[in-house]
Amino acid sequence: MFLILGSFGKFLNRYLQLFVQRTAVGAPRHRWVKWLTPGLLVKRWLFLSTVGVLTVGFGIMIWLKLTPVFYTVKFVGNLLNLITRAIPSYISGPLAIVLGFLLIIWGQTRTLGVITEVLMPASSEDTLWDAIATHRKLRRGPRIVVIGGGTGLSTLLRGLKNYSANITAIVTVADDGGSSGRLRREIGGLPPGDIRNCLTALADEEKLLTELFQYRFMAGSGLSGHSFGNLFLTAMNEITGDWEQAILASSQVLAVRGTVLPSTLSDVRLWAELSDGRRIEGESNITKARGQILNIGCLPANPPGLPRAVEAIESADYIVMGPGSLYTSIIPNLLVPDIANAIARAQVPRVYVCNIMTEPGETDHYQVGDHVSAIDRACGRRLFDAVLVQKRPPSARSLGRYQQEGADYVSLDRTTVIESGRRIVIANVMSETEAGSIRHDPLRLAKVLMRWYTRVT
Repeated sequence: MFLILGSFGKFLNRYLQLFVQRTAVGAPRHRWVKWLTPGLLVKRWLFLSTVGVLTVGFGIMIWLKLTPVFYTVKFVGNLLNLITRAIPSYISGPLAIVLGFLLIIWGQTRTLGVITEVLMPASSEDTLWDAIATHRKLRRGPRIVVIGGGTGLSTLLRGLKNYSANITAIVTVADDGGSSGRLRREIGGLPPGDIRNCLTALADEEKLLTELFQYRFMAGSGLSGHSFGNLFLTAMNEITGDWEQAILASSQVLAVRGTVLPSTLSDVRLWAELSDGRRIEGESNITKARGQILNIGCLPANPPGLPRAVEAIESADYIVMGPGSLYTSIIPNLLVPDIANAIARAQVPRVYVCNIMTEPGETDHYQVGDHVSAIDRACGRRLFDAVLVQKRPPSARSLGRYQQEGADYVSLDRTTVIESGRRIVIANVMSETEAGSIRHDPLRLAKVLMRWYTRVT
């Protein structure tokens, strides 16, 4: 019996899915049918509420020794006899059924309409069903940990947040330039720039928040050059007294879809040894030095990893490193032994997203294999299983623009990468602007990464 009921339940569930897909998609008049979609966790609670109302009624009747039942049945019987004398049963019966269904649909529609007005923004084009379905889908998404910094990490997050709400971005804290560097020197604590970019990328109202948080004050001797987002996070840190709590509170205020965590709470300062014998300290100075980097480290050496970041890696279903500046955004996170050890222990898919273009003063003349070996050399071990590479080179116009700035296309040296034991994922994940700027496309990149994840799991 239980096997029969279970099989029938599966059949009914699949039938409802197909029915909703065929009738609800692109048909506003059938939008109510979407509520039949399994997995929304709405219908079961409405049914439970109905059962509760009936149970209360039965309880009252039992408490009163069934007296109301007798009179109710007698009254209803007399009323039905009166109706069937005036209107034949073959007419009054169907009319009552249709009227009942119309009242149910009208009541539910008005109820959901009122709830939608309260919960959904006036500017939103989505329905309440869309919001609930999206919420359920994202909550069931894989636990993804993304490691990096700079604009590359925020670009990736903009795409991945469409596939899962269980995203943890682990961000470098080595930035010492611009507004972040000034706040770090004058107030202390972590540089907020990369954290700010990740928070805005994961926020639901991304466009508005990005404009607000990226806004830079142009006047005032103290405010000039500072971004509003950096000041906001710094103020949150002053209020909460802890950077971890400040980021968590900011995430709640901004309705962030995921979690942003620094790799460490230590005041980390990068250093690099160049091929000409120079030793450069400071993340911003390393790029300005315009030399070939042979070795890179940080002060203090071996900083402790943030426990929540380590736990996120240990419980992850998928780990992605990059894209971003190799020596100043990605490797600094891996200089934290707790982070590197947790990645090395992880028995889940681990992929490195290679940059499309080289960076002057940091990865001049680098190929894909040079990026891979640089990470292995900095960590002393192999931390990822595959590398994602752009398939087609940029247009000649864009290449010419970048070559004038000292950058070039990162070509794939296939043999070197294969000999390192990595799988190669080749896909078109690039976008070019009319001005010739080359970037990873957030949606394409996320789609390729999630497709590869489903293939290997």
